[in-house]
Amino acid sequence: QVQLRESGGGFVQAGGSLRLSCTASGRTFSSYIMGWFRQAPGREREFVAAIRWNSDSPWYGDSAKGRFTTARDIGKRTVYLQMNSLKPEDTAVYYCAADLSADVVPLTAEEYDYWGQGTQVTVAS
Repeated sequence: QVQLRESGGGFVQAGGSLRLSCTASGRTFSSYIMGWFRQAPGREREFVAAIRWNSDSPWYGDSAKGRFTTARDIGKRTVYLQMNSLKPEDTAVYYCAADLSADVVPLTAEEYDYWGQGTQVTVAS
């Protein structure tokens, strides 16, 4: 079992920044892929970013490119999502997720095995 816990959400004005954290506990392996998703009311869960524990190469969804950065701290078992230049359309519940066995980066929510509880991000105009 893997447990994931997000933190760092909150309320911010447009143009501001937030950093989300996701700490993993339980069984962890270096080959995990850690993903970030978001879900706004009435919309499907959207891929934001992903990173593999044993690699420093991230992947980004179109909405995140150029504004968001993901990174991991192996010693702390934590992945981060740094979000800059936030827009009102970034308002959503943000989730981290773990895929235990992917060879390629999974871009859909269905491919991930474990999920955190989510953290709300609200961006005011």
